[in-house]
Amino acid sequence: MKQFFSTQQHKKIALTGYFSLLIYIPLWLLWLNPSDELSPTLSLIFFSLPLLFPLRGLIKGNPYTFAWSNFIVMWYFLHGLTTLWVSASDFWWAIIELTFATMMFISGTYYAKYRGQELGLSIRKKKDTDQTN
Repeated sequence: MKQFFSTQQHKKIALTGYFSLLIYIPLWLLWLNPSDELSPTLSLIFFSLPLLFPLRGLIKGNPYTFAWSNFIVMWYFLHGLTTLWVSASDFWWAIIELTFATMMFISGTYYAKYRGQELGLSIRKKKDTDQTN
């Protein structure tokens, strides 16, 4: 099956989504549309800190980091969907967040897959590990 984007294009798209989230989330929650219920410090810690965990591995291009960072990105995807559901006034802010999270998730997944294949990495299937024991 032919790839629509190259491995490096997936990496660029995923990093664009990641860094966009890293910049956008604090801007949205602290300046563009701050919350009345959550303090600015808590907003920064709660919404920005998780994005910093995979930073080093993403910059290095580690396919494993791209794969597990999708678990973190799902937090922002769910936040955007929840915001769409509960706050009509934040519709466009949530759409932007969903766009960045989707970019990171989809391209990060494909980058991890294709780059892992290029490096000869694989996830062993249970039946393969049972046969070697």
